[in-house]
Amino acid sequence: MIFDPILDVFRGKAITIPPLDGAFRADTALDDAPVFAELPAADNLCAAGGKLLASSGAHLYTLNEGAAPELVETFPAAITALAATPDGTLAIALDDGTLLEDGKPVDLPKGVACITALAYGPDGSLWLANGSDRHHASGWVADLMEKNAAGSVWRRAPGGAFSCIASALEWPNGILPDSETAIVSESWRHRLVRVGRGKAEPVLKHLPGYPARLSPADAGGAWLSIFAPRNRLIELVLQETHYRYDMMADMPREFWIAPSLSSGRSFLEPLQCGGIRTMGVHKAWAPSRSYGLVVRLDAGLVPIASLHSRANGDRHGTTSAIEADGRLLVASKGGDCILAPEAM
Repeated sequence: MIFDPILDVFRGKAITIPPLDGAFRADTALDDAPVFAELPAADNLCAAGGKLLASSGAHLYTLNEGAAPELVETFPAAITALAATPDGTLAIALDDGTLLEDGKPVDLPKGVACITALAYGPDGSLWLANGSDRHHASGWVADLMEKNAAGSVWRRAPGGAFSCIASALEWPNGILPDSETAIVSESWRHRLVRVGRGKAEPVLKHLPGYPARLSPADAGGAWLSIFAPRNRLIELVLQETHYRYDMMADMPREFWIAPSLSSGRSFLEPLQCGGIRTMGVHKAWAPSRSYGLVVRLDAGLVPIASLHSRANGDRHGTTSAIEADGRLLVASKGGDCILAPEAM
């Protein structure tokens, strides 16, 4: 109708969430998986110089099967990203905006202080995702609630300086580079984009959650971690500007109506009425602020399988997944552990 554009201003906007179906069909693979290591707030995973490394807050650990994680070093701020070259060069980003390469500080461009992901390309170039120029990496919830598009991706060629590859991204949070381009997870837009050819090109859209880090799969393709689910209540809050800013001003951050890495630990949390129970059992399909999800992508970046920890599980906040020595390892930041599910 001719008046539709005018009437749309007064109509409610439909809120739709992609279903967990097809390659995203829900299962209990993460909750059923054996624990490779218990580690509080397990976050980044990386293979460097024949060792498996994991971050937990400001601590860096090595992982050994059948043994407790061994502390390597403690830093002045939380570790936000790890990457290594085949010869063992290790890059570490911290929440205070510091980037270290083999223990030495690296000069960063102005405004790069929120490093959410690092990766070395096959040519030795170092790629980094700067989640936002308005918050540190630990401020991701505030960046989402402010609906910022202040992220960027940078590349440093061997022997060169960092150059901006893409900007105005909504929280880039994972990088999978080739020689000249890279696939980047853009969390607040629930998609993967290719950067390096001018404008960011979407390659996978309408994900059912907020994508985090990417890593190559041994058989080709990639592993994508999704650290929190989308749900209708949070999508509604993101549309209500005045409510959202009042919430941020008046409530503690851990109780915002926002995605979370874990849930069910406090009676003050929102969405408890959505945590549907029958005969005292929390239903797996209940709405949830947190979830565990790792997606297997084929060589064309098409989802072909997934591993889940559902609403009634406790291995949520899956921020990293890597294959090492023929084994898939998954960091569950909300579940305080590293899992070793069967790879698909």
